[in-house]
Amino acid sequence: MSGLIRIVAAVIRDPQGRVLMVRKHGAAVLQQPGGKRDAEDRDDLHTLERELREELGCVMHREGARWLGRFSAPAANETGFVVEAEVYEVHADGPFMAQAEIEEVRWVDPAALDGLAIARLSREQILPVLVGE
Repeated sequence: MSGLIRIVAAVIRDPQGRVLMVRKHGAAVLQQPGGKRDAEDRDDLHTLERELREELGCVMHREGARWLGRFSAPAANETGFVVEAEVYEVHADGPFMAQAEIEEVRWVDPAALDGLAIARLSREQILPVLVGE
């Protein structure tokens, strides 16, 4: 039986169109930054503001945020679970530095993923949407 993990995830692009991805400590795959809502989070964007500040030390801008959709796939780090993500494209000011549970920060070209270990949610659902834009 599968459990459901609900999260909010961010798509942050640089001027070259690359997408910011992160790898958590002990994880083998890259994924979108973001996380689970806390009880004090007012809405999805508040969750992203908090998570991006805690995990990457960056400042997210609510204005211009664009909802990309709700996506789901088997969870990358929790066997037997499905992750369901509300995904937003947002703008943020760096520097983007790995902190808290994040071990690696990497800018990835969504059209050139060969050889990169990327979570299924990102590889199969989120990044293909960006390539078509």
